[in-house]
Amino acid sequence: MADKTITLTLPDGSEREYSSGVTGLEVAQSIAAGLARAALSVTVNGDIIDLDRPITEDADITINTWDSEDGKYTFWHSSAHLLAEAVQELYPEAKFGIGPPIENGFYYDIDFGDNQISQEDLPKIEKKFIEMARKKSEFERRNVSKDEALSFYKERGNEYKVDLIEDLEDGTITFYEQGNFTDLCRGPHIPSTGDVKAVKLTSLAGAYWRGDSDSKQLTRIYGISFPKQKMLEEHLNRIEEAKKRDHRKLGKELGIYMIDNMVGSGLPMWLPNGTTLRRTLEAFLRDEQKKRGYKEVITPHIANIELYKTSGHYPYYKDSQFNPMEVDDDEYMLKPMNCPHHHRIYSNEMRSYRDLPLRLAEFGSVYRYEQSGELSGLSRVRGFTQDDAHIYCTHDQLKQEIKNTIELTQMVFSTFGMPVDIRLSYRDENDKKYGGNTEYWDRAQTEIREAADEMGLDYTIAPGEASFYGPKIDFIIRDAIGRKWQLGTVQVDYVMPERFDLTYVGSDNEKHRPVIIHRAPFGSMERFTSILIEHFAGDFPLWLSPEQVKILPISDDQIPYAKELETALLNIGVRVSVDERSEQIGGKIRDAETSKTPFMLIVGAKEVEENSVSVRRHKHGDIGTFNFSEFLSDIKEEIDTKALPKD
Repeated sequence: MADKTITLTLPDGSEREYSSGVTGLEVAQSIAAGLARAALSVTVNGDIIDLDRPITEDADITINTWDSEDGKYTFWHSSAHLLAEAVQELYPEAKFGIGPPIENGFYYDIDFGDNQISQEDLPKIEKKFIEMARKKSEFERRNVSKDEALSFYKERGNEYKVDLIEDLEDGTITFYEQGNFTDLCRGPHIPSTGDVKAVKLTSLAGAYWRGDSDSKQLTRIYGISFPKQKMLEEHLNRIEEAKKRDHRKLGKELGIYMIDNMVGSGLPMWLPNGTTLRRTLEAFLRDEQKKRGYKEVITPHIANIELYKTSGHYPYYKDSQFNPMEVDDDEYMLKPMNCPHHHRIYSNEMRSYRDLPLRLAEFGSVYRYEQSGELSGLSRVRGFTQDDAHIYCTHDQLKQEIKNTIELTQMVFSTFGMPVDIRLSYRDENDKKYGGNTEYWDRAQTEIREAADEMGLDYTIAPGEASFYGPKIDFIIRDAIGRKWQLGTVQVDYVMPERFDLTYVGSDNEKHRPVIIHRAPFGSMERFTSILIEHFAGDFPLWLSPEQVKILPISDDQIPYAKELETALLNIGVRVSVDERSEQIGGKIRDAETSKTPFMLIVGAKEVEENSVSVRRHKHGDIGTFNFSEFLSDIKEEIDTKALPKD
């Protein structure tokens, strides 16, 4: 009987035929020798597996290298096992809990018994980690029965693994071995420990077993690893750079925002500079929305709980919402989402197909209950403002409206010099949390993919990342030091029109359901501002800077001239002030540099006589003396074009 042939579809859409049982490594070798050398694992129909696992059915596959998220996931998963092996060598009595990969690295929860460790012990463990890695041990997977697995860990007195195994179904349990270390694990893993060339164990923390405060507290060791020593050095440099850019530090220094205990944790107040920055961002997006036919609305900060029950946000998001309050024998809630309010605005009057698409936009404040330990500056708060918009359109209009929202979102991020990765977030077919019927979901997922394809976008697909009412396009930006942040979203929604009984009268005089697109390029003004501060390290583009020009008279004699310049700049919309203090010019310059003001105009007797200005640019120093009218023209052009900061 001839070998069964299977068809494997690669990320570029091309198809290749192989014999059933082919491994990911063999597929990589058939594509390119270099790819095979770099391969760490393979993703088959969304599941990451070892390179030596057989593939027996038609599938979509991706060969994972270090440059992919799934590749890093595999690499860091294997590194967690290496950490455990190193600890086992140094502390034979240690018992291991769980050791997963995380967004940036990995951790392992360990019971050290009487041998409690401290930060000072981490270099010793790092050294042993690299020693284990250099043995180039292969990661070997084997199936074990439940009885065998329980016996293995009971003999070693590891109650944590026994606890995990008792919840597993017999026939689904696997061990992985490398060197002298064996671990209960589903995988996947890289081919060999030798692929790991560098490691940094970053911190220690306490972690209750299974998150239960009544259980024993284990020691959690965090780490990160790389296939090259140079990558680790670059990573450590980025960490130092990130500390300098921390928006919590710069936000205070630049007068952007404050958080006051008397007001409440997670409730930021925007200071004058921050308010100017935020209003400038809002005006930018408002102008763009106006060009594209959006209509702005304003909705209240609280609403009857029945609104959120109808939408499904309550109780779906119940744990992240503030408790309801009693008002006139009804229950009201702080608004957790803007969208239900917009749906009611749509229902305010009968809509015709001639009225669609209807694009409603709002900078709407919402409130979510976040645990106090999760709050962080502007990036994680309890009260924030979303740049929400909801587009109500016909099915025939949907694809073009999706394209329009994608174009707007891309334009927004390109204005800030932020490269964008695009992810199509689909439902997990095995998860029951999603609303609506399967037919609508399939249609929506097809439409966002077709729109992305027709626009020539490079994207990945992420099953299980959809919102509960529809698939979405997520925009993941990279900042100036390479960190990734998920920001804008475009979501297609067939569920809410049903829940709110939204209709329009078609050309056939019959009622039809509209489709809704949810859209928010910034996401939230607070989080986006925190990212902007760190992206630019507080050195904002001229158009966005809270103060754009500081005029520095050398002596009191030049103050009248400085005031004339200030008036001329204010008349063309420039944010400017005069430093009238009786301070030496050097001190005025230092203060303006510290406040990161883009331009400093130094005026002395010579400048007054010649109607000129001596110009300093933040971080660049003196750039020359200019006729004031020439400077006026240049600065207006830079603001109008929203030019990015000069290197």
